[in-house]
Amino acid sequence: MSFLRRRKGSVNSEASNSEAQISGHDDKKEKVIEAEKLKGKRNEEGKINRWSCIDSCCWFIGFICSVWWFLLFLYNAMPASFPQYVTEVITGPLPDPPGVKLRKEGLMVKHPVVFVPGIVTGGLELWEGRQCTEGLFRKRLWGGTFGELYKRPLCWVEHMSLDNETGLDQPGIRVRPVSGLVAADYFAPGYFVWAVLIANLARIGYEEKTMYMAAYDWRISFQNTEVRDQSLSRIKSNIELMVATNDGKKVVVIPHSMGVLYFLHFMKWVEAPAPMGGGGGFRLVCQAYKSCHEYWWTLSRCPKVSSWTFLY
Repeated sequence: MSFLRRRKGSVNSEASNSEAQISGHDDKKEKVIEAEKLKGKRNEEGKINRWSCIDSCCWFIGFICSVWWFLLFLYNAMPASFPQYVTEVITGPLPDPPGVKLRKEGLMVKHPVVFVPGIVTGGLELWEGRQCTEGLFRKRLWGGTFGELYKRPLCWVEHMSLDNETGLDQPGIRVRPVSGLVAADYFAPGYFVWAVLIANLARIGYEEKTMYMAAYDWRISFQNTEVRDQSLSRIKSNIELMVATNDGKKVVVIPHSMGVLYFLHFMKWVEAPAPMGGGGGFRLVCQAYKSCHEYWWTLSRCPKVSSWTFLY
């Protein structure tokens, strides 16, 4: 019996030892699992807290865009007279525009005026195009907001490019210059070309029947503007009409940049005999044109100056 009891005691001790070993292993496993969890958390926190250069650039761009849209919202929400009010508070009362001063001096409409825009300042619109230009009929491809340049860049490049052999539009594409004073008054929103000069002339009585914008396609050669669009013939006929409807008063021409070269080409074309030229001869030039004021770089930054030059 004592032997059996001893055996039982040994079995119980072995069982207790095995249980202790198992519990020890379980504790170790739990500790290992907890340690792994802590390492995972630390790694995740380290990944979250890392700040790369790309993150900085994205945040900076987002901040600039947010500020821009906020300022644009404020600009559109404020009254139209607020910017002028702020300017007057900072710099004092603004001087009268040249047109207002000339009107106070008693100057009114006399000679008709013809504007000849320069390179890239004249607007171009779509009249026919590929399938990618759906919904763009008579919309500007050049000038204005340039929205289609960002939306459909490849399509835009294809339609603005010329044929390598003919020097004209590619087959199936028709891009033409915008007509009227709106063709080159603004190159882009907020960037005026002729708008200030037109506004000052309007203050002393000028209007569309006494002002003419000689728009042309600046992408093609001068002579091709006559071959394709009859632009030179249109300028000639409009100038003759303006002279006839204004009691024979001669026209004052104001070309800008490449428009100076285009107008000189037009003068030679008018003198040349038909069919290569206008067939008007030098006599027509003397009868129709009073003077030509070059609206070059020195005056392109101060159009108010040039609005005084041909009114006397």
